[in-house]
Amino acid sequence: MPLMFMILPIVGASLFLVGEVSDKLLNKQLIYTTVAMIIFVVVFFFPIRRFTWLIPFAYWINIVLLILVEFIGISKLGAQRWLEIPIVNMTIQPSELMKPAFILMLGYLIERNPPPRDGYDWLDFFKISFFIVLPFVLIAKEPDLGTALIILLVGGAVLLAVGVNKKIWFTLIVLTGLSSGFIYENLHAYQKKRIHDFIAEKPSYHVQQSIIAIGSGGVIGQSKEDATQTQLRFLPIATSDFIFAYYVERFGFIGALGLLILYATLILHLLSLTGRVKGDYLASVTIVAVSVMIFLYMSVNIAMTMGLAPVVGVPLPIFSHGGSSFVNFIVLFAIIENLLAFRFNFIYSNDLKTVAS
Repeated sequence: MPLMFMILPIVGASLFLVGEVSDKLLNKQLIYTTVAMIIFVVVFFFPIRRFTWLIPFAYWINIVLLILVEFIGISKLGAQRWLEIPIVNMTIQPSELMKPAFILMLGYLIERNPPPRDGYDWLDFFKISFFIVLPFVLIAKEPDLGTALIILLVGGAVLLAVGVNKKIWFTLIVLTGLSSGFIYENLHAYQKKRIHDFIAEKPSYHVQQSIIAIGSGGVIGQSKEDATQTQLRFLPIATSDFIFAYYVERFGFIGALGLLILYATLILHLLSLTGRVKGDYLASVTIVAVSVMIFLYMSVNIAMTMGLAPVVGVPLPIFSHGGSSFVNFIVLFAIIENLLAFRFNFIYSNDLKTVAS
């Protein structure tokens, strides 16, 4: 399982940083990591290919959960994104649960209706796009525009990878450009403020402190005691949204370059796996979707900390402190490993069916 070994340095660096800030947060992150590893083993050995008929059920169950958020969801910091689990006094975030179901659903649909040589036409494009736009709309209404856009862009990237008629993309680009003003006017006030802060001459307080932390890291970084932006609490949300700024303050330009190389290696390794699963759309779509998702999360988070993108609640994959996002990515890695490890059983079973018929 080279994939899991590739993420270990990222997880280890995250635990180190979180532990420097708070022992309590470290203990929570260790619990998340332990739970994620247990779930990884369960998902890895689950016969996904034998039970692909369950994928639509998982997708629609998550759609129902997203709809329930609208009516009985719990609000935190002005966003209604959580559902309370009775008795155990815990909450779940359906938008996070949606990601694995969404990616598998795309693979399920494309596997059952592979693209023709010229790519999907309008009818097939609309059929698949419906399953992309539906969770996008429901998540954007919470509001959680960051996660919603990730869903939309991942779906678009998958369709681009498998093949869609070029005329469709041209039409969509033109329509998006023409409707951009209408889209902006219908954003929430705080979303407009984030865009305004991004294009303003002076960045927001959060971004200012993040840029100071990154700059103070220099070439090789600061010691724990000298990392004043984090230790004196000037840097907000140092262990989650702005953990990259904290990391650079501690390990400098060299450390940042090393982290980027780790992410680039992980993404390129994932994309290289698509060459081993040609014709297996369930596996190839899952791999492409996860690769794009990691790239988007990483790019947006890092750009945000440097003032090169609006501030959105997008974590750094398997690095930011938190349970939902971390467990989700581990589940996605487990799904990929499962589809790769048992792909020959799938091919063998199909060959037997062909011979029998």
